[in-house]
Amino acid sequence: MAESALRGDVAIVGGAALNYRSLQRAIKSLYATAQFEDIQVRCEVVGERAILSFELKERPLLGEVDVRGPERVAVGTVRDQVDILIGRPIDPSQIARVLARIDSLYATKGYYLAQARAETTQVAAGTKITFVVNEGNRLAVSGIQIDGNQKVSDRELVRAMQTKPEGFFWWKKGEFDDDKYTSDLTEKIPQAYAKHGFVDVQVVRDTLIIDRERGKALVDLQVAEGPQYVVGEFEVNGARRFSSDEIRRFYPFTDRGKTLKQTVTDLAGALRRQAAKDPTNVFDATRWEAATGQVQEAYMNEGYIRAQVRPIVERLKVGSDSVPTVNLRWEIDEQSPAIVNRIEIMGNDLTVESCIRDQVLMLPGDVFKRDLLMRSYQSISSMNFFETPIPNPETPFANDQGDIDIIFRLKEKKTGNVQFGASVGQGMGGIGGFIGFDQPNLFGLCKQGALRWQFGQYINDFNMSYTDPRIRQTRVSGTVNAYHTRSRFIVGDLGRTTRAGGTLRFGFPLPRTRWTRLFLEYGGESVTYGEEGLTSTISCGGGTNCIRSSVGFTVDRDTRIDMPFPTFGAHHALSAQFNGGPLGGSAAYQRYTSEIRGYSTLATFGGSAPGSNPLKVVAGLSTKAGALFGNPGPFFIYQQFSLGGVQYGEQLRGYEEFSITPFGYLFGGTGTERAAVESFGSAFFTTSAEIGLRVSPQLYLSSFFDAGNVWARPKDFNPTRLFRGAGFGAALVTPLGPLGIDMGYGFDRTDSAGRRAPAWQVHFKFGQFF
Repeated sequence: MAESALRGDVAIVGGAALNYRSLQRAIKSLYATAQFEDIQVRCEVVGERAILSFELKERPLLGEVDVRGPERVAVGTVRDQVDILIGRPIDPSQIARVLARIDSLYATKGYYLAQARAETTQVAAGTKITFVVNEGNRLAVSGIQIDGNQKVSDRELVRAMQTKPEGFFWWKKGEFDDDKYTSDLTEKIPQAYAKHGFVDVQVVRDTLIIDRERGKALVDLQVAEGPQYVVGEFEVNGARRFSSDEIRRFYPFTDRGKTLKQTVTDLAGALRRQAAKDPTNVFDATRWEAATGQVQEAYMNEGYIRAQVRPIVERLKVGSDSVPTVNLRWEIDEQSPAIVNRIEIMGNDLTVESCIRDQVLMLPGDVFKRDLLMRSYQSISSMNFFETPIPNPETPFANDQGDIDIIFRLKEKKTGNVQFGASVGQGMGGIGGFIGFDQPNLFGLCKQGALRWQFGQYINDFNMSYTDPRIRQTRVSGTVNAYHTRSRFIVGDLGRTTRAGGTLRFGFPLPRTRWTRLFLEYGGESVTYGEEGLTSTISCGGGTNCIRSSVGFTVDRDTRIDMPFPTFGAHHALSAQFNGGPLGGSAAYQRYTSEIRGYSTLATFGGSAPGSNPLKVVAGLSTKAGALFGNPGPFFIYQQFSLGGVQYGEQLRGYEEFSITPFGYLFGGTGTERAAVESFGSAFFTTSAEIGLRVSPQLYLSSFFDAGNVWARPKDFNPTRLFRGAGFGAALVTPLGPLGIDMGYGFDRTDSAGRRAPAWQVHFKFGQFF
């Protein structure tokens, strides 16, 4: 530092009077420059003059900085705490501040036992400072002590907290995290109390008692619960798009108009309140907040994206003997609905835009509805033409009136695939394999083509199909399919069958509905049966080939989402098939089938943003029925109905294949049932209920209850006599197709003497099961 600058900092000139105050100011000014670590002042008297000298010791220059030791916290994160400049004199106070920041950083991560120190070494550029961190172990919570809680137990409060005490099992580490602890104090504990009507609760003291030698901490909390509120009056103000009665359906403290999900949730809440001995009309703030969100969502689904729903909670407590009460009110400011201004699709380099726009449920000029936007997003995702997860659709405002632009940003992926494989089995297994080609987006026009050949000791199956979802750019779809299949069914000892034929199918949309279509189908096939098993008893009336010609009609409505394991929506199908007669063939009969499936999400765990895959608990109900009129002749083994197992015919878990017949349950004895003509009927009915966990789009776990029966004639139908089964299972989607395993318990099985003998049955399935 230049001497002239130092003289200016000293501010003492020759001839001036010298005193202790001027010396103090001079020394402070020199230290303030942060250039010196020691200053000595000497005064020498020479004759009548005094010579004042300052002896300075400069601080070393900082030549290099390093950080060593971080492992659990990123080195870059620790290095960001070091804000001292290279080439400047080293200031000990700055070093102390850096060490304090590093300690604070580790404390926020739960490493209260971490220690940091600074080491200095000499390098060519000056002095090198190395910040050495000894992270130690993460602080473990040994226990949580709560004082002041009388109505809500310690157990419930600790269960609500993210900070947990360590336990016996290895996954209960009890690691302390400062961010989670802060969330517990400000959110989790108040929410736990709010479920019981204590909306005035306060955490008046929180203390973390740390034992650094043992690396343990005790969390000591004190709460002031305040009064418990019950629900009083309720009103709605400002609603015009929905009537007050429609808004009241969302009100959580009434039993009117509840959905299945709301009923299950409220039942769980009632059991919790009963266990806590709460009043029946206690105010639950979490339910009130959730209901407010549902009202807001209802308005957004109708295009009122700028609508504001303000939940008003008025606390009333007039006297010391009165019951604390809250009056509830929704203040609604609807504003005007948003209109779709334009819809943009970007990134579709291969797939034609019109094909994608078919999946969008809104058009420019329509009222913007958030639920239709989400359905559109899901429909585009389910095309499987683009990389997933697809980015969330952008919805910027188009103008000052609040109209909306919708932008989908996509990225193409390869859609076609070639599959092949081979296997060698011992004994009678022989050599088998498959070769297949599948392209769901031919030429980028959403047309589907598939070719597959599967061969082996027991099967030789060739199948070719082509589907056009928009024939000549109309909403009419078409499918043509040709096949040649030679099978030897080991299941039930059915025997050999060779089928060759094809189908032609057209689909037409029904007016004023998007999800319902009418399908018209014509099919013809030739069937030849082998000389073993049940098929050896089938005669084609003197010829070697049995000919079947049929016309079919199907009405299908499908609103399911999250396929292949749906979590919401329904599927309805009603089919009629007419065979023979004027169409020709070896038999004349009519076949009718119907199917109803419904799904609802009961609970969701994880992300809720579009594109995420949270865990979902799903309730599903399904019913299938069928009837056949006339004589199917030589086609009975796959045109009539069989029941039991999962591999052939209609599904009924907990029973062997073909074990449920029009004559009751047939005991197989060996665990397998042999198929016979008597195993098949002309009417059936099955129903199933399940609770499942959708872990991902590839994995689904479920528990189920099945019931069903088969009858010789449709007029014998009797829904009061059904065979029952229950159990659990898992389904997995693989590159080769869906795989499943179920463990079913048949309640109505009997032994050879006709006595009740319920038992477990394992089922394996391969192929489509949703």
